[in-house]
Amino acid sequence: MEIKKIYINCNWNFVKQLALSTIGKNIKNEPTSQWKKQILLCEHSPIRNITLSWCWENLKSWVSVHLVRHKIGIEHYVKTQRTDRTGIDRDNLPQGNLVSHTCVANAQAIITISRKRLCTCASVETREAWQEFIFSFKDNENELYSVCVPECIYRGFCPEFSCCGFVNTQKYQDDLIKYRNVKEFEIEV
Repeated sequence: MEIKKIYINCNWNFVKQLALSTIGKNIKNEPTSQWKKQILLCEHSPIRNITLSWCWENLKSWVSVHLVRHKIGIEHYVKTQRTDRTGIDRDNLPQGNLVSHTCVANAQAIITISRKRLCTCASVETREAWQEFIFSFKDNENELYSVCVPECIYRGFCPEFSCCGFVNTQKYQDDLIKYRNVKEFEIEV
């Protein structure tokens, strides 16, 4: 499986202007990296205007099924397996059949999906597919990447029925501090 293409539509000035309009102010300067991370952590509604689109190639069909369960703020376009379109009897296709899976999602959806798909309770293959996607935009949208964390980091505890034990490790404590660290943020309006 691999990410074939990614398109990032991030007009951060527009996002900042939307945020400021709610308090009757206008944008005076470009949003800083700290401001971007802060609004992503706050999950205020203007972040839904940041969108990414990408395509997984050679994704196992059953992994694709895990991902299409996410519906809010994301659209999925999965290569058809219809017999009348492919000439192959879909009843004979294994769950491991490879498909292409294209998505368009906003930042809020990406944060929300990360909470479930980066959790060690997610299947390894699904987690790897999601990790490959978030790594694909790390260099261009590091602030968004930095807030894509598993549920236990997001909530500060593990809500799963069967906890993997990560919350009892030093790495968890380090990741939690890194995620929550707001002292580095320069709050601006």
